[in-house]
Amino acid sequence: MNLLTSGSTADYIDTGSWAVKAIKEAKRVGSVHVTGSTKADSYSRIPESGELKFTPGAAYVHMTSNNTIEGTQWKSIPEVGNAPLVCDASSDIFSRPIDIGRHGLVYAGAQKNLGPSGVTLVMIREDLLQRSNDSLHTMLDYRTHANNDSLYNTPNTFGIYVLGLTMKWLRASGGLSGIQAINERKAAKLYAEIDRGGFYRGTAQKGSRSLMNVTFRLPTEDLEKTFNKEATAAGLDGLKGHRLVGGMRASLYNAFPEAGVDVLVDFMREFERRRG
Repeated sequence: MNLLTSGSTADYIDTGSWAVKAIKEAKRVGSVHVTGSTKADSYSRIPESGELKFTPGAAYVHMTSNNTIEGTQWKSIPEVGNAPLVCDASSDIFSRPIDIGRHGLVYAGAQKNLGPSGVTLVMIREDLLQRSNDSLHTMLDYRTHANNDSLYNTPNTFGIYVLGLTMKWLRASGGLSGIQAINERKAAKLYAEIDRGGFYRGTAQKGSRSLMNVTFRLPTEDLEKTFNKEATAAGLDGLKGHRLVGGMRASLYNAFPEAGVDVLVDFMREFERRRG
């Protein structure tokens, strides 16, 4: 609503369920071009650069940096030319360093890596604020919040306070480079167990695997139901995959402890021993 000006087209990269939702909303506002999609591969991978066909003079290019449902993640920022890059980073914000200078706008819900739900972080390049127009309702205009230090209304003070505590914890954990190393180590342990034999099968292609959401399947849906039931009984809750895709999903957001991954790996090995 702020960036898609009259007569222009926004490019959207379709990499999964949340990208599809973003495309749907953007079409309510103006012209949208899907510049590339991996739907034909069940969103099991991130598209190659050669697959992306951008609109000359696009208002912006939108990407979803991590796909929670499908378990894929961009490993590098796509080359988008002169168009501002807009990134929905809700599920991997501050899990690793990014080149912020190559972005025009980054937005993220707090509920994965930042703090409690109900807070959204927006980082926008100042020159892009000028695209907002006076026809927008006051609270939907980025300029309103930029010009009032995000205090035009009474914000979610408790949520922001917790976000501040989370940032202090993140710095104490070595900052973005430190948390990246921890996240890579956690994910590597789990993917190694998935790849160890043929009992478990990762659903995301190896070059696109997410550090935040590890998705995998078992040989049968009945075994998956049993796995989920026994894992929950063992204190490993929330492993059931999203209803759209089924299977299993382990979410390894920043605050999830490495010891928890070790427990899960041990459980997976024992479950395979008994059920494999």
